[in-house]
Amino acid sequence: MRRLEGKVAIITGAGQGMGAAHARRFIREGARAVITDINKDAGEALAKELGADAHFVAHDVAREADWAFVIAQAEERFGPVNVLVNNAGIIGPGTLVTDLAEKDFERVCAINQTSVFLGTKFVIPSMIKAGGGSIVNISSISGIVAIYGTPNVAYAASKFAVRGITKQVAIEFGGHNIRANSIHPGYIRTPMMTEALDDEQIKIASASVPIKRVGEVEDVSNLVVFLASDEASFITGTEHIIDGGLTAL
Repeated sequence: MRRLEGKVAIITGAGQGMGAAHARRFIREGARAVITDINKDAGEALAKELGADAHFVAHDVAREADWAFVIAQAEERFGPVNVLVNNAGIIGPGTLVTDLAEKDFERVCAINQTSVFLGTKFVIPSMIKAGGGSIVNISSISGIVAIYGTPNVAYAASKFAVRGITKQVAIEFGGHNIRANSIHPGYIRTPMMTEALDDEQIKIASASVPIKRVGEVEDVSNLVVFLASDEASFITGTEHIIDGGLTAL
C-alpha cells in the first residue's frame, strides 16, 4: 500500500542519515518530495537516485529567505505542500554549560530550533491551500529528559524547544486540518552517531537499551510515514518516543 499517495512533502537534512531514509521511504510510499540539505553534492545525488518525484534544493534551514525559496520550489514543481519533516539538526559541542561559548549555543539553536519555527511559519499557508497537512518535527529524547553523563545544554535546550513549538502549532492550526507532532529518537545508527561513537561505545549504548540494540534509521522512518499519513488523522500535539525503552528506565 502506498500510504502517502498524492502527498507533497518537504524533508530537510535529507542528504544523509535519517533524512535520506525518510526521503527514500516517502517516494516508495507514493509521495513527491522536495529534499533539502546544506550539502549540495549529497542532496543532488539522492535526488538523482530517487527520480522525477524528488527535487533537491540547497538549503540553510536557519535562513528565512531559503525557506521562502524552498516553499516556492515545492509549489512550482508539485503543488501545495501536505507534509513537512523538520529533520535537519546538529549535536554541537558536548561541553559543560560553563565552558560553552555563546556563539556555539546560538548556532545549535539556529539549526535545531529556529529552523523548525521558520519551516512551520512558511509551510502553513501552503498547507492551508492544500486543505490541511502534517508537520513532523524530529526532536530527541534530549527533548524529554536530561541525559546524565552527556553535557550539552545547547542541544537539550533546542530539542525541548522543538517539543514546545510542536504543541503550540497543533493548538493554533488544528482548525485548518493541520497536525503537528514531534518524534524523539534515542540511540539511532546514523553518520552522526558513528562519527561521535566508536564501535565499543556503540556496544555500550546498545547494552543500556532494554531492547538491547540501537535503532536503525528505518525504525524512525516507519514512524515518520505513519504521522505523515492519513492513518494519523486524529493525532496532533503529541510526543512520540522511539528509543527502545531507554527513557522507561
